[in-house]
Amino acid sequence: KDAEKIEKWDGEILVPFCVESALSGVGKKVRPEQALWYRRSFKKPTIPANGRLLLHFGAVDWHAMVWVNGKLVGEHKGGFDPFTFDITESLEDGEQELVVRVWDPTDQGSQPRGKQVLKPGGIFYTAVTGIWQTVWLEPVPERSSERLVITTDIEKKTVKILPIIRGDKKGLSTAWEIDPEITDGSRLGINQDVGEFQADLDSITVFWTPDKPHLYKLSVRLCAGGKSIDMVESYFAMRKVAVAKDKNGINRIFLNNEPLFQLGTLDQGWWPDGLLTPPTDEALAFDIKKLKDLGFNMMRKHVKVEPARFYYHCDKLGLLVWQDMPSGMAAGKKQGIAPNAADDAVFAEQDKKQFRTELKAMIDHLRNFPCIVAWVPFNVGWGQHDTNDILEWTMKYDPTRLVDGPSGWTDRGVGHLKDIHVYPGPGMFPVENQRVSVLGEFGGLGLPLEGHLWQPNKNWGYQTFKTKQQLHDRYRMLMLHMHPMIEKGLAAAVYTQTTDVESEVNGLLTYDRKVVKLDEKETARWHKTLFGPAPQIREVLPTSEKEAQTWRYTIEKPGDDWFKPDFDASKWKEGPGGFGTKITPNTTVRTEWKTDDIWIRREFDLKEEPKWELFLNIFYDEDSEIYINGVLAAKTTGFITNYALLPLTAEGRKALKMGKNTIAIHTHQTGGGQYIDAGLVEWVQGEKKP
Repeated sequence: KDAEKIEKWDGEILVPFCVESALSGVGKKVRPEQALWYRRSFKKPTIPANGRLLLHFGAVDWHAMVWVNGKLVGEHKGGFDPFTFDITESLEDGEQELVVRVWDPTDQGSQPRGKQVLKPGGIFYTAVTGIWQTVWLEPVPERSSERLVITTDIEKKTVKILPIIRGDKKGLSTAWEIDPEITDGSRLGINQDVGEFQADLDSITVFWTPDKPHLYKLSVRLCAGGKSIDMVESYFAMRKVAVAKDKNGINRIFLNNEPLFQLGTLDQGWWPDGLLTPPTDEALAFDIKKLKDLGFNMMRKHVKVEPARFYYHCDKLGLLVWQDMPSGMAAGKKQGIAPNAADDAVFAEQDKKQFRTELKAMIDHLRNFPCIVAWVPFNVGWGQHDTNDILEWTMKYDPTRLVDGPSGWTDRGVGHLKDIHVYPGPGMFPVENQRVSVLGEFGGLGLPLEGHLWQPNKNWGYQTFKTKQQLHDRYRMLMLHMHPMIEKGLAAAVYTQTTDVESEVNGLLTYDRKVVKLDEKETARWHKTLFGPAPQIREVLPTSEKEAQTWRYTIEKPGDDWFKPDFDASKWKEGPGGFGTKITPNTTVRTEWKTDDIWIRREFDLKEEPKWELFLNIFYDEDSEIYINGVLAAKTTGFITNYALLPLTAEGRKALKMGKNTIAIHTHQTGGGQYIDAGLVEWVQGEKKP
């Protein structure tokens, strides 16, 4: 009746794109007090005798009510899970009318919404309202297969299949066929009822891994009176994920009974033209392929659930997925980093119930995808409530996967993974006896690229750089510092993030996916070292971190040739490193330096030619220029909060020679703490990685 009162409709919209997106053809915002209405007609398709016609929605954000020919066929609350209505009884002769009403409170409500806000900025993005995944009709027999629940066991070499049936189950049986690749002939079976059945796959030899993502075909027929009345085609993979101790007694994440370090990106899944919805299926697969090209084996799907097709691509291409539950906040509360205490006091009981309903719906929807190896019910403190109850329920409801508890912020001791966020990092929690130490977020290195920005004059990153080379060097430092943490027990790390999103420029790719900011082959090579032999660090020139090293220094601007080897620095003062102010965290200040600038020099003998890659071991606060034998070997901007490895320029490495050498540094500081100290180390490839 409300739809009949609408005298003038605003225009046409292209589904499945949300009304706020460019691809929808509308591009308008919907206020929380408004409802969004859709109307279209369709022809009744051919339906089997006594059959049913189903109307499927991939996802609608958030509260949908659906009418067919003026009859209410159902309503659904939940912005990320699929739902289906049987519309058979509402059909009429001739054209059929479909009307959908959607209401979405966005950040004015407490429902799970992920990163949608009415006023986007920083790490929060444009709100999405209405239909944003595919809508389709499916004629089915009176009794049909709704879905399959598939569980594999690599130890027993079995696959269990539970068909979920629509209609009366009496007199039904199931017949199944499994990929003939498993044996010399097809695996066939008949089950005399429609309960769970098991296939024994004694000859199976190929397990699913990111390197070899092998999938086995599966078809299940529903039979009545010896005749097939419905068939479902699917697939499965033989894979197992678990927590176990490596040979050194350290908890790791094991895939198929082998420890595997998981390296991934935080993946927001947003698009400039479609927002939550990718423009094409090729686009949906593009990000996955690009992460594989860059040498990642995992992604953390961040507070968003993708269309089912996305997870199929991950299954087929071989990318592990940590799946977040989209987060919400208590009504009237601003989205952001929550306080240490959970939000129980302001999270109403009906909101908690809705959260659990949507969490269960997400798991039910995605549980057959082998790529998903971990559930993440909470991201930091966003809407965190009844934490341990929800984590324990998730672990029990799906014991085939790991549960992260929670990702970042206040940990309460439950879940397989103890997860820390460190920007830029990396960092880790100490290894525990029962749980696994993982780095759920780190990095956030920003690089705005002109011509590829959502907002040219307003962009944001945890650390922002001006050139690709600066980003290259800093990213390489992050990877270098991961190695000793992996040795200590770090089991996984998630870099922020896959792509730029709106004003956020932390992506490895630009928002339009036209530019990869790092060299793909070089980055993949860096990542490969994290999975391979453990490196060793050989000190070539010691820093003053543990033992004082003597430098010449001056705070008065010297001559232009101050960095050259033959420069006379005899009138400079002499003092032990490091140089700075004692208020600077994590420093060992032995010579106080309070002015804006300092110049330091030091001579050293190189008695052994380095055979591997050389790096500066440096702690700078702030901008520094480092010279070796008069050649610029490195340049930094901003500051870091601990010693870090920094690659030398090719020219700087070439300038190093056997015998006497000179290292000279100029550091400029603008405010806050200040510090400079440096040395040289050689990266020596080791023998083995756990």
